[in-house]
Amino acid sequence: MRFGVSPTNRENGKGYETSEAKCQMPNACLEYRKGEFTVSTDRELIDPDVVHGFLTECYWAKGIPREVVVRSMENSLCFGVYAERKQIGFARVISDYATYAYIGDVFVLESFRGCGLGKWLMDCVMQHPRLQGLRRWSLVTRDAHGLYSKLGFEPLKKPQNYMELHRPDVYEHSADRRLDFPGD
Repeated sequence: MRFGVSPTNRENGKGYETSEAKCQMPNACLEYRKGEFTVSTDRELIDPDVVHGFLTECYWAKGIPREVVVRSMENSLCFGVYAERKQIGFARVISDYATYAYIGDVFVLESFRGCGLGKWLMDCVMQHPRLQGLRRWSLVTRDAHGLYSKLGFEPLKKPQNYMELHRPDVYEHSADRRLDFPGD
């Protein structure tokens, strides 16, 4: 493991290698420690107000409603960064856990930037046992190319093969215009 830190299974409190079957369970929580900082996948530790507070002001999710943030976290593998149990960072992964993962909403609060926590958070994300052996990872960034290139990310080799449906103003015009799906 990088930084000489092994994940800890919150369920049984024991450290383990990534091959242990317990790691593969969706509800097994992993923790990584580095000095006074912790990265954890424990959903109960995540503070939705911290995540929403950051995202609603950032360039990629400006104005995002709190309920959308909560729903996005419910349907993602989330990583929180903590200093003395106070949340100071976040990342989430959307994946089928077999072939593909999309990394989104990565941040470290400004007062904690500059000491390698963003890189460490991303190392923890990419080391997660359920995300090993994937054929493709992707993300979108306007200003963190340096961070992600250190982890092996590159500009699209064939951008002409990619398509998107992008609605940057969706939060400004969609107070309650959410599509209703069976089961919602």
